[in-house]
Amino acid sequence: MWIWVVSNIAGSLLGAASAAWIKDTKLGIWGYSKFEDIADWAKDRYGIDILDKEDIAWRTQYSNIAKKIDDLEQRLHRMEELEKRHNGDGK
Repeated sequence: MWIWVVSNIAGSLLGAASAAWIKDTKLGIWGYSKFEDIADWAKDRYGIDILDKEDIAWRTQYSNIAKKIDDLEQRLHRMEELEKRHNGDGK
């Protein structure tokens, strides 16, 4: 039983250390960029967003604030569109 616990802890420490080391190498940078490309492809194709779990978590926890922010962003977008339309006619 204890050997199983110790080997799991050692394996997780070794995995974390190797991930921290490899992320700064050329291979690690290439691998992370490929993972991001695949994640973007899945988001565009199937609507799956596997990299944005924090946004989903706070939006579900603070739904009223998220709605207010979305409303303000829509309002700002409408104001920018109106400014673009009226920019050339001197109004």
